[in-house]
This record gives sequence, C-alpha cells and structure tokens, in this order.
Amino acid sequence: MIAARAPQRPSDARLLVIAADGSLTHAARTRLPDFLRRGDLVVANDAATLPASLHGVHCPTGAAIELRLVARRALAAGDLKHCTALVFGAGDFHMRTEDRPPPPRLAAGDRLKLGPLDAEIERMLFHPRLIEIRFDGSPAEIWAGVARHGTPIQYAHVPDPLALWDVWTPIAAMPVAFEPPSAGFALDWGMLAALRERGIGFVTLTHAAGISSTGDPALDALLPFAEPYSIPAGTARAIRRTRAQGGRIVAGGTTVVRALEHAAALRGTVCAGLGVADQRVGAETKLDVVDVVLSGAHEPGSSHYELLRAFADDLVLRDANAALDARGYRTHEFGDSILVERRSASHAAFCARVARAAA
Repeated sequence: MIAARAPQRPSDARLLVIAADGSLTHAARTRLPDFLRRGDLVVANDAATLPASLHGVHCPTGAAIELRLVARRALAAGDLKHCTALVFGAGDFHMRTEDRPPPPRLAAGDRLKLGPLDAEIERMLFHPRLIEIRFDGSPAEIWAGVARHGTPIQYAHVPDPLALWDVWTPIAAMPVAFEPPSAGFALDWGMLAALRERGIGFVTLTHAAGISSTGDPALDALLPFAEPYSIPAGTARAIRRTRAQGGRIVAGGTTVVRALEHAAALRGTVCAGLGVADQRVGAETKLDVVDVVLSGAHEPGSSHYELLRAFADDLVLRDANAALDARGYRTHEFGDSILVERRSASHAAFCARVARAAA
C-alpha cells in the first residue's frame, strides 16, 4: 500500500524486523531501539534535500519542460554549477512519471530558461532525456535561483504539493540530496535520546542521495547513479571502535550502505574523506562493514530492494514481502520501515540447501 501522505513520522508507523535467522517480527516503529544492542552504532545520512525540480523553457523550441537534477560530481557548493539532469516535457508530478511526455529534441549547446536561472546543455548522455548541464552565474546566484524557483522532486502517489520541510529529515545538514534519504524519517530527537540511554552510538555521514525513478525502465535499471559522499573523521573512528569492541554497524538507509561499503572497498577499512559511490549492491555483494540496515518498504525490482538482497536471502525477502502485503504496510518515502539483519552463516547454508533441493 503506497504512502500517499507526507507526514514523516505518523504515530502509527510500523516496523518489520527481519532477523539474521530469517524470522519476522512486527512492531511499532518507535520500538526500533528495542531491536538494537548495547554497543551497536547507528550511522545515518545527514544530507538535506535540494528543491531539485525546476520548471522552465527549452529556448530553441519554446517548449515547456521540467528538469530534475539527479546527480553531481562532488559535494562542494561550487559543484552545483555542473549537474546531471533528467528532462520531461510539459506537465508536473500529478501525472505518473512513466506517463510523462518526452521533452523536445535536445542537443548539446541548447539553452534552457529555468525561472531566474539560465543554463546550457553541455552534452547528451546515453538517453534522450539525460543530459549534463552548466548553470550560468556564480555559485551564490545558482543557489539563490534553485532555492527561489525549485521544488522538491515529487511523484504522483503523493497528491498534494510537497514543501521543502516535508523532505528534510530531523538531522538534515548540508543540502546535497536530490531526493530525501528517507530512512532518516524514522529518527527524531526522542529516539536518538533512547538510543543513547541504551548504550547505542549514533554518528552521521553525508551522501548525495539520488532519484528513485526516471519513468523509463531502461534508465531505472541503471539506478542508482554515482553519488558523492563524505565520511567525517569522528564517524570513521566510531566505526573502527565499534568493530573492535564487537558491536554492529547499523546503516540508516541504503545510501549509508553504499557509502560505507564503497569506502571500505577502496582502502580495506572505513577512513575519513570524500568518495563517489559508483558500485551496485545486490545479492552477489559481500558486505564488509554493515551488519544491519534500516530502510523503507520497497517493491521487488527497485534498486533499494536489490540492495536488501545483500542482507537476506530471496526466500526470506519473499516471506517478508508477503507479510508486508498481508498487513498493509505503506511503501515509498513516507511509508513504514523495515530493519534487516545480515543473514547468519547457518541460515545462509540452510537456504542454499533448500535451493539445491528445489533445483
């Protein structure tokens, strides 16, 4: 059941816990700390969400367009000047993304008028709707134009226009995400206090969360795009300390999984610094850092769901999906949550035997 309203933390929000042995537990989402252990460390994404939907005009044809910023090269403020963008024809979020008309024929050098912003297509990418653009003006002028003219990227399942505060998590800091790192909606200051009282650590990193849907199956199959991240020194130290003391690393969202696993793959351990997560995490991925992931409820086939296959076997996820459907859990960014522990070696061996027997 799709979550069609924007409250981030509804009082009836639910949590499905998928344990390492494959067992399922239903609970109120406020009980999240009950399923963590003293000595665990929760790592959350503190990225704030940009108003990344910009309506405007394709100057060569005069046609109305919607341009959605979907990726950037780095996290520095000046790097917003160059962005990857997805372009639709006339319309807005009330129309399903997959039903949106295409833009006029686009070409490198085309000028775009986006409210107070002027931009140029630097080059076409591997799809007629996917481009790299360069904004005119200084970083301060670009930021002012985006803030004044942009709106949050939105999909038709939420019928009312979203305000910027609807897509900022309580821990939002640097505005670098294109869509909200929505696992963070489960957090509030009361929950952080409860974690602290139970001896559960909490730290953050910053990851430029990208888009969840392009409206085109071929493009969707390539999601997520490469996304820059920054890991603070304190976060890296806390992860190493937690590991040394036998605690678990709990990722608050799929973006955190991507950032931590990418950082560890580069250097053998999680170190402070900048990076660009360009890998795909799925069933064949060996997780080196993250033991548990908190996520929203997502449909099979989506990039978010594919990432969960690194934590749990397909049989377990199938049972979890059936349980989510049977109990009417809400999906998408304003929906309910799931907590998935990385499968145990004994359970993985059991599932392998079942699979071999079925074959």
